[in-house]
Amino acid sequence: MAVQAADWPRDGFDQIVAINNAHRIRPDWDFAIYPWDFPPERHPVAGAGQRLVTEAEFVPAQNAFGGFVYAGATMAYTAAYWALARLRPKVIAMFGCDMHYPAGEVTHFYGTGTPDPLRHDISLRSLEAKSARLMVLAAMQGCTMVNLSTGPSRLVFPRGLERSAALPDFDAAMAEAALAREAELDYVTPSGRYWEELDRFDPAEIDALDAMWLASV
Repeated sequence: MAVQAADWPRDGFDQIVAINNAHRIRPDWDFAIYPWDFPPERHPVAGAGQRLVTEAEFVPAQNAFGGFVYAGATMAYTAAYWALARLRPKVIAMFGCDMHYPAGEVTHFYGTGTPDPLRHDISLRSLEAKSARLMVLAAMQGCTMVNLSTGPSRLVFPRGLERSAALPDFDAAMAEAALAREAELDYVTPSGRYWEELDRFDPAEIDALDAMWLASV
């Protein structure tokens, strides 16, 4: 689905953030964001007015919103938290970030691939809960999250740009309770390399937090 964006008019989009290989879809991106283990042969080359975003910038940005264990270690969520911290948008419209990987189907615009968001990872126990958390924290910053995709999705955001005119409703008391519990647990890893400190994290506590974030929306 992501390749459809190659033909979209630029009008209406102030900034384009390309995640991982998506810089290959169209040349007029503003920011290209990718993790430390992104293969060097796939790295984008920044032209005039373009900028690359690596872990040196997105790790502290995501840590400002609670870190990777709470927020979910996918580049879709990481890019959104980075945008919230650095770009201060009113709307973040995601496309091709559905994290839906049906078995035996071509799910990537460059062919098949390993479905990272479905790997066994303590930060990804509920992709839906992580998207609910992102939607609520964005709303608290005055930003509306929407999903421009039309197919199956793990994101719980409203669909379509027409839904971006108003902030979503959420249970503020539940959200504040979830944030307070996160602060008590203190599962933040300043380096971002949470996988090096797995003995600190209780999956049952993360599941309880995920349930709270889902309940908040």
